[in-house]
Amino acid sequence: MTADELKHIIAAGLPCEHLEVSGDGRHWSAVIVSAQFEGKRPIQRHQRVYAALGARIHSDEVHALSMKTLTPAEWAASSD
Repeated sequence: MTADELKHIIAAGLPCEHLEVSGDGRHWSAVIVSAQFEGKRPIQRHQRVYAALGARIHSDEVHALSMKTLTPAEWAASSD
């Protein structure tokens, strides 16, 4: 799997205002900005991303994913 493929899978299952994905094919890092994270705790945000990945996370196709999950307001504040 490539970073672009993983990015496409996440974006297809979760509306994102911003999405960055990098990694080596098994270990990934992502910055995900979505309004769907509003009012959610970090674990709930990660569960939402895992839901978008579906069976790929359970089948070990995506072995490890480190996530920074932000709302659009949090993303804007961090860019200042």
